[in-house]
Amino acid sequence: MRRFASTTLVLLLLLVVTRVTAADSDAVIWEALRSGGHVALLRHAIAPGTGDPPDFEIGDCATQRNLSDEGRGQAQRIGARLRGNGIEQAAVFSSQWCRCQETARLLELGRVIELPLLNSFFRDYERREPQTHQLRRWIAEQELRKPLVLVTHQVNITALTDVYPRSGELVVIRRDPSGEIKVVGTIRTD
Repeated sequence: MRRFASTTLVLLLLLVVTRVTAADSDAVIWEALRSGGHVALLRHAIAPGTGDPPDFEIGDCATQRNLSDEGRGQAQRIGARLRGNGIEQAAVFSSQWCRCQETARLLELGRVIELPLLNSFFRDYERREPQTHQLRRWIAEQELRKPLVLVTHQVNITALTDVYPRSGELVVIRRDPSGEIKVVGTIRTD
């Protein structure tokens, strides 16, 4: 019985330490994003399905996979969480896809600017390398004095960072003086 109690106590302590470490990690990531020199890559909120229909057109949301009610609520909660962590306003850029545009608007962090470099290349994979290279150059040219939020797609974030984010997950990166991008961490928002 004593052995069981000791094992249980050790497991509980590990669980508490893990939770404190995760909370501390989130605090470090939020502080980094507030401090300048960092970028939040946000995978658009929940939009059921994968890819887009064959008749997809950028300017026509009726031809696209769009946010669900759950996704709209998720985007609003992400915005509230950003504001709750001291990010009241940000430079917000978005893919031209409707699900990204709507996610970006629902964050309520400021004006949303379309940035074609954030458009998905899911159906046009040969664009992966050149588009990711151009996005790296674009990030390298930004001042990054205030938080920068880029709302985009899983394929774009993964190509840039090697991180496979969930819908609505933030991947925070920093740009070092040489222009290289380093992942600071991720924050799940669900």
